[in-house]
Amino acid sequence: MDDRELHVPYWQLEQTTAPRRVVRDLPRVTGPVLSMIWAAAPRPALVVLVLQVASGLFAAFGLFATTDVLTSLLTGGVGAALPSVLVVGAAFGLRGLMDIGVALSHARITPAVRRVAEERLYRASLGVELAAFDDAAFYDKMHRARDRGLFYLERSADNLVELIGSLLGIVAAAGSLTVLHPLLLPVLLLAVLPDGWAVQRSAQLAYVSAARAVTLDRRVQMVSSLATEREPAAEIRACQAEPFVLAEYRDVADPLRDEDIRRGVAQARVRGAGRAMAGAGLAVTYLVLGLMVHGGWVALAVAGTAVIAIRATTTALNRFVLAANQLVEQGMYVGDYLTFLEAARSGGERAVDGSAGPELSDPSGRVENGGPPGGGDARVSARASANGSARGAVDSRRVCLERVTFTYPESGTPALRDVSLAIEPGQTIALVGENGSGKTTLAKLIAGLYSPTQGHVRWDGHDLRDLNRASVADKVMMVLQDPIRWPHTARANVRVGRHDRRDPGDLALTTAAMQSGADDVVNRLPKHWETLLSKQFRGGLELSGGQWQRLAVARGLFRDAPLLIWDEPTAPLDAKAEFAVYESLRTLAEERTVVLITHRLASVRHADRIYLLHEGELAEQGTHDELVQRRGRYAELHDLQARMYADA
Repeated sequence: MDDRELHVPYWQLEQTTAPRRVVRDLPRVTGPVLSMIWAAAPRPALVVLVLQVASGLFAAFGLFATTDVLTSLLTGGVGAALPSVLVVGAAFGLRGLMDIGVALSHARITPAVRRVAEERLYRASLGVELAAFDDAAFYDKMHRARDRGLFYLERSADNLVELIGSLLGIVAAAGSLTVLHPLLLPVLLLAVLPDGWAVQRSAQLAYVSAARAVTLDRRVQMVSSLATEREPAAEIRACQAEPFVLAEYRDVADPLRDEDIRRGVAQARVRGAGRAMAGAGLAVTYLVLGLMVHGGWVALAVAGTAVIAIRATTTALNRFVLAANQLVEQGMYVGDYLTFLEAARSGGERAVDGSAGPELSDPSGRVENGGPPGGGDARVSARASANGSARGAVDSRRVCLERVTFTYPESGTPALRDVSLAIEPGQTIALVGENGSGKTTLAKLIAGLYSPTQGHVRWDGHDLRDLNRASVADKVMMVLQDPIRWPHTARANVRVGRHDRRDPGDLALTTAAMQSGADDVVNRLPKHWETLLSKQFRGGLELSGGQWQRLAVARGLFRDAPLLIWDEPTAPLDAKAEFAVYESLRTLAEERTVVLITHRLASVRHADRIYLLHEGELAEQGTHDELVQRRGRYAELHDLQARMYADA
C-alpha cells in the first residue's frame, strides 16, 4: 500500500462563518467577562473603572485648557500662555498618573480571573458523572473550554479594560469638541471613520481566516506532539514512522501556510486602502476646519484644539475597534467555557464536597461521609487494628443489581443487558469473561461510578441514585489495570488513595507497600519515598509498567475500604509479585467484600461466586467446581488456559 493512502484526506480548510456584527455582539460577550472580573477581583476592577473615568475627565479638561493655551499664544505671547500651559501640563500629568494606577490594578485582574476560572473548570470536570467522559460531545466541550476558553477568558479581561479606556478617551474628545462647537463632531467623524473601518475589516479577515484554519491548526498541534513528546518517541522509531510523521506535517502545514499568506495579503490591502482613505479624510477635515475659521464659525485656537483632539481620537478609536473585534472573537471561546460549565451543572454534576443526597451510616448509626479533611481520621481511628494500621472490621454491605442495563452515550449497543446478581457482605466474587464482555462496566456500576440506563443498583436496599455519592465512594477502593501515574513522589502516589488519612510513623503506608511488593520498588529509588516519579521534571525518574502497578496496588491497600474492586491488578506483574498480591488479597478478603475481575481463571478458584459475562449478558454463575462440572463456556475457557500453561 502506498504511504499516501495513510494520509487522512479531511484535514482541509473549513467553511467560513458569516462576518461578525461587532456592535450587536459586543454587549452579549462583555456581560460574562465583567461578571468573571467582578467575582475574581472586585476591588481592582472598581479601582480601574474609577481611574479610567478620572483619566477621561482629565483628558477632556486638558483639551479645554489647550484652547486657552492656543488663544493666549496667538494674542499675548508665551508669557501670557504660561499659566494655561501649566494647567494643561497638570491635567495631562494627572491623567498619566491615572493611567499608571489603571495599569497597576489591571495587573491584578488577569491572574485573579485565570485563578477563579481554572478552579471553576476543574470543579466542574471533577464533578460530572463518569459517563460524561464517554460522551464525545461533552468531552469536546470540556477540551474546548480548557484549551481555548481559559486562555481567551484572560485575553478578554485584558481587552475589556482596553475597550473601556479607549471608549472613555473617545467620549472625552468628542464631548470636548461638541462643547467647543457642535459642527466639530461631524468633522471628527470624517477624520477617524476611515481608520476605524480599516481596523474593523482587518480584524474580520483575521477572524474568518482563523475559523477556516482551525482544523489545520489543531492537526499541526497533534503532529507536533507526536514529533516532540516522550511517550510516542519509542514506537515511532521502532515502526520507522518518522517519514510518515513528516509527511503528515507537510499535508497540513502547507495549506496552513497558504492560508496565512492569503490573510496577510488581504489585511495589507485593507490597511493600505484604510490609510489612503484616512489621508483623504484628514485632508478634507483640515479643509473644512480652514473654511470654518475663514468663515468665523470657530476661532483659530479652537481649530487647533480640534486637530489635537482628532489625532487623539483616531488613536483611541483604533484601540477601541481592535479591542472590540478581539473581544467579540474571544467571546465565542468564552462562550465555550460557559457552555461547558452549564453542561456540567445540567448534565449530572456530582457534589465534589459530598453534600448531595442522604449518607450511608454504619451499623452503629454513625454517619460517614469521607468528604472534608479530617473525616478520615475518625474513620481510621474507629477501624485501627492491633498492628496500628487502619485494617479492621468495617460495615460491609449487601449489593444487589436488579435487571441492570447500561448503554454508553452515543452507543446504540448496550454494554450490559438485563443483569441481575447479589453480592453478600464479606463475599469474594469474580467477574470473568472475554474482552469486551462488560466486566469493568459492571464493576463501575457496582461502585456507583455509573448509573444504570435501566434497572437499579442497591446498597442495603437503597438505590445508589438516591445516596450521597461521596459517602458511597468512601467505602470503595478500586485498583484498575491501567492506573494513574501521578507525576509526584512515590509517597504521594500511595497516599493519594486516602489523602486525608492520618498515618503516624508511616505504619499503614509501610504495610501497604509490603503487602503489594511496592517496598521493593521504593527501596531501589535514590530518595526512596521522596523520589519524584516523572521524567518531565528535573531529578525525576520513570518506572516500568510493573513497578507502577505495584504502587497502584499499594494505593488501593492504603485506601482501606470495605468494598474492594480489583480490575486485573496483577496483569503487568511478574509471577513473584503476583503471588504476593494475591496472598495479600486473601488476607484482606476476610473482613471485606471483594469484586475481582480477571482473565486468569486459576486465581478465582476460591471465590465464593463466579459470574461469567458474555457480550454484555450474565451467561453463567456459580462456584468454580460447579461451573467446571457444568461444561459450559467457563469450563471451555478454563480448559483452554490449562492446556496453554501445560504446553508452555
